Amino acid sequence: MAKPVFYYCPRTRADTVMWMNEELGGVCDIKLINLKAGDHKSPDFLKINPMGKVPALVHDGVNVTESAAICAYLADAFSDKGFAPALNDPQRGAYYRWMFYAPSCIEPMMLDKLGGVKRENAMSAGYGAEEDVLKSIDVMLSAGPYILGDTLSAADIVMGSLLNFAIMFGAIEKKGKIADYVDHMTARPAFAKMQEISAKYAAELGVE
Repeated sequence: MAKPVFYYCPRTRADTVMWMNEELGGVCDIKLINLKAGDHKSPDFLKINPMGKVPALVHDGVNVTESAAICAYLADAFSDKGFAPALNDPQRGAYYRWMFYAPSCIEPMMLDKLGGVKRENAMSAGYGAEEDVLKSIDVMLSAGPYILGDTLSAADIVMGSLLNFAIMFGAIEKKGKIADYVDHMTARPAFAKMQEISAKYAAELGVE
């Protein structure tokens, strides 16, 4: 099997995929995309992702975009690493549920909060209201220490990355189960390695 090609720029959502790549043992070939130089808007890259965004992944002729989708794809492509429940495992539902809850509900709530957006009809936002999101996170983390209980999965990489980001920018308060979970996830060696790689490439591209 050919190695996946991971299109990456540091200090972006692509760091989530870089974390996943490190958890898997560095399975991807890394291709740097310099946003400052406009690499993401080049005709060649737009063929991979018409949105002109990173991260993106190309593997055996298949293009995958969006951080959560790429992490899910890699977990299945390298299933021997144990980062996704088997297709017939009952936990597959919770795995999908929370992996895609992160970008579809938590991130929009976070961006609305940081941007001062007030929704007259909370349900029109998709995520409902901030308190709904926080209650759902509390339920998710009740299985502990990981989303699937004792088993680490790609859903934890996606969720851990987003919750860490939300705390850094003050969108979610670091307390209780969220604090414990984020501290547990960011203590992982692969997270530290991702930060090291991100810092190295950020300095190289001048995006610090």
